[in-house]
Amino acid sequence: MTKPTNRLAVIGWGALTPLGATAQETWIALVNGQCGIRAIGESWANDLPTRIAGRVHRYPSDSGENLLEPLLQRRLDRATQLAVLAAREAWGQARNYLNNVDRSRIAVVIGTGIGGLSTLERQHTNLNDAGPSRVTPLTVPMMIPNAAAGQIAIELGIHGGCHTPVSACASGAEALLLAQWLLDDDRADVVIAGGCEAPVNRLGLVGFSAMRALSTRNETPEQASRPYCKDRDGFVLSEGAGVLVLKRERDLAYKEKPLGWLLSCGSSCDGYQMVAPDPDGVQASRAINDALERAEVSAKDLSFIQGHATGTRLGDLAEARALHRALGPALDSLPVTAPKSQLGHLLGAAGAVETILAIQALREGKIPASINAERIDPEVRLNVAQQNVAIDGNSSTGDNGQRFALKNAFGFGGHNISLVLGSAC
Repeated sequence: MTKPTNRLAVIGWGALTPLGATAQETWIALVNGQCGIRAIGESWANDLPTRIAGRVHRYPSDSGENLLEPLLQRRLDRATQLAVLAAREAWGQARNYLNNVDRSRIAVVIGTGIGGLSTLERQHTNLNDAGPSRVTPLTVPMMIPNAAAGQIAIELGIHGGCHTPVSACASGAEALLLAQWLLDDDRADVVIAGGCEAPVNRLGLVGFSAMRALSTRNETPEQASRPYCKDRDGFVLSEGAGVLVLKRERDLAYKEKPLGWLLSCGSSCDGYQMVAPDPDGVQASRAINDALERAEVSAKDLSFIQGHATGTRLGDLAEARALHRALGPALDSLPVTAPKSQLGHLLGAAGAVETILAIQALREGKIPASINAERIDPEVRLNVAQQNVAIDGNSSTGDNGQRFALKNAFGFGGHNISLVLGSAC
């Protein structure tokens, strides 16, 4: 029998994305239909088949400059830098909920798909061009995937555990699954969880291009990411970070109202192929059902679905089949939103950033449109939101007026994570 999980209160969040320097800026840009995908102007991309990406251009300061201390800018890979800035925003928002919490009872879980790829590329170039003496002794601590989790724990003085799930594009969502396990098992009272990635460099673009995974709409970057569309031709590589602070419902003080709820996490593994999903979505549908059962939420209770929706031909179709298999006829009336149409694909950061956006949608009662969704693939058969949709006029809510959403995240290697999220009520 599936065991229900503790409802986890989201008490803080932070994000840096191609759409904004904070979680709120990202949300506003999303609902305003903005796109964070741009052409790469630097010469290092001139000979690449894909010359577009989503990059963080703004930072959470009036000057728009990176707020990290110069020493940290030199000693941290870009992925870790983004994670630290997002964690600072989340921690600052959550501070009022953390009175008297022992730092030995706070844990950190930051997922990433690759880790310090920009450091790897830069130092390998130094080695080839100038020899061993030009490789920094900081190469390994900058490059290792757990650098972001470790640095956040160091900065905040946290001692309750430090963890790094590395599960490709599902890493950020899997961090939330691990956070729920830690809280359910009473190993921590608060968990800082999320994901980060900074893959937009020559090596990252060449690697994914060689797989023919990336869109090549170089002349129209804002139209390149086209989840579920008939003419989709791959995803757009992006960078960013998203971090949430989570606390058990029972530990909330009287009258403390969270930003929203992480109700449950479901998981499964395709066991099928390293880069291609199970085309029938059988195991992905198990993750969806697992999450719904643990949340004690039915398909008809959902207000919307936030798809993984990368814009690849195989991935989008497999996800659609998984949704039909798991949700049945209830899916016909459920709007599906695809934030990667505006963000691009943040890989290991995607699950966390998009979870923040899904909870913001529940809070505001507004489902963001998926841009570039003019011609949906007839094989997909999903009700993809082509304009912003008001939730209250479109779906049922719980007995106490609470809204619910399903969020999917799937990764190379067959990692399937589904989340059920709830609005604050």
